[in-house]
Amino acid sequence: MAERISRANDWAPGTFLGGLTPRARDELLRSCVRRRFASGGTILREGSIGSHVVLLISGFVKVTTAVEGMATLLGIRMPGELIGEIGALTRAPRNATVTACGVVQVGVVTRPAFEDFLRRNPDTSNLVMATIARKLTWANRRRSDFAAFPAHIRLARLLVEIAEVCGRPLPDGRIEIGVALSQPELAAMIAIARATVQKALHELRERDLISTAYRRIVILDPDGLAGLTDD
Repeated sequence: MAERISRANDWAPGTFLGGLTPRARDELLRSCVRRRFASGGTILREGSIGSHVVLLISGFVKVTTAVEGMATLLGIRMPGELIGEIGALTRAPRNATVTACGVVQVGVVTRPAFEDFLRRNPDTSNLVMATIARKLTWANRRRSDFAAFPAHIRLARLLVEIAEVCGRPLPDGRIEIGVALSQPELAAMIAIARATVQKALHELRERDLISTAYRRIVILDPDGLAGLTDD
């Protein structure tokens, strides 16, 4: 019997790789070409033709799109996620750029190989649909927040969700956001001006919920921040 090349606990259960059966996961990983990207490396480029999908094996990535010439942050993806599936399966141009946050290892699977994998493992199509649905749900939640909450609540809700993806628990109970985020990126994700996000960050700092430094955010009171989002 072949030795497994992955373990069930390598990726979170809610991710694409984490949701596959061990047999299917090993089959897919054997079909990919491993690549490493340094911090800031471009993994997928907006507008390019989708000839392959990407398995995020380790590290975090940012997903951005160009709006009036400026990169707008759409989200952050964690290890185990499937990336580029829409462009690959529809043969349409990529609708976003994916960039490495720190050193990232990925597995590149060509479109024909991925389509063959789906035919041999038809149940896996449900995981692909779930992956797409999660991304749409996240985007819809951001849009609904725009009208329902003031800026500091929208920011708090965003930070709680980002912490669930890439938070690093510290020994004293604090949580460090594991991806460097600029104020313009935060502002873009919750559709507010940079000056407004500065005020929202200040308000959360004044409540002793977070601390900030250059492109660094630490959640000082995770329960308090989560409680604020329920108000």
